[in-house]
Amino acid sequence: MCRSIKTLRPPVLPHEATQDDIRAAALQYVRKVSGFRAPAAHNREVFDRAVDEIADATARLLATLEVRGAHPHPPVRTPEPEPRPGAV
Repeated sequence: MCRSIKTLRPPVLPHEATQDDIRAAALQYVRKVSGFRAPAAHNREVFDRAVDEIADATARLLATLEVRGAHPHPPVRTPEPEPRPGAV
């Protein structure tokens, strides 16, 4: 697959994917599959529609994925030091 398409979910992506991230990935996918970096004028509409549909499907996928183990573990609590005798 296209090396320009990056994983768009945490923890691989340190933040949630933006609409720009999703659209860029969709564009790269359509370019790769179609074999055109930019379509001819007579193919522009179907090319753009494919990018929109793939971007929408990608956004739905990312919004509904359940990634187990992706959440950081709760911080380890260190015990409070024992009070010293005679301290107030």
